[in-house]
Amino acid sequence: MIHIVLYRPEKPQNTGNIMRTCVAIGAKLHIIGPLSFSIDSKDLKRVGLDYIDDLKMEYYDSYEEFDKKHHDDDIYYITRYAKAVYSSFDFKDPVNDYYLMFGRESTGIPHDILREHPHRLLRIPMVPNARSLNLSNCVAILAYEVLRQQNYNDLSTSEAIKGEDFLEKEKKKETIQK
Repeated sequence: MIHIVLYRPEKPQNTGNIMRTCVAIGAKLHIIGPLSFSIDSKDLKRVGLDYIDDLKMEYYDSYEEFDKKHHDDDIYYITRYAKAVYSSFDFKDPVNDYYLMFGRESTGIPHDILREHPHRLLRIPMVPNARSLNLSNCVAILAYEVLRQQNYNDLSTSEAIKGEDFLEKEKKKETIQK
């Protein structure tokens, strides 16, 4: 399973988008506080839509609380200070739990945490003078790399709600109505 870990996120809109992504891919969200906004905020609910009703989420009051519970788990830290590109890591085992930790929008993951895990640091390539990408975009990039390596295990690869042939049926319906 994919576990998305947010270290003290600052923007409810990003967190709402990430919640929606987690539900859509069957990932669990872990939020490390304290937060500068309420989990119940209207911005968060508006962005997360009705998806957040199905969200698997756990909240931790501090990094120490998270670390105590997950110290031995397979945690990867996404940071601009990493030397290895995220796609160079092996996430193929669909049975393994992969924890992907993302830092604050303004400051990232604290450097002391990063220094403790030098072989678990991942970076997203970008032009040299760029400092960062949007947090919810980073989550999507990394989560979908894990899913790609697992051949999109348990995800629908065709339209499941309206039917696989929806566009063709819609065109036929339009042709008949003319």
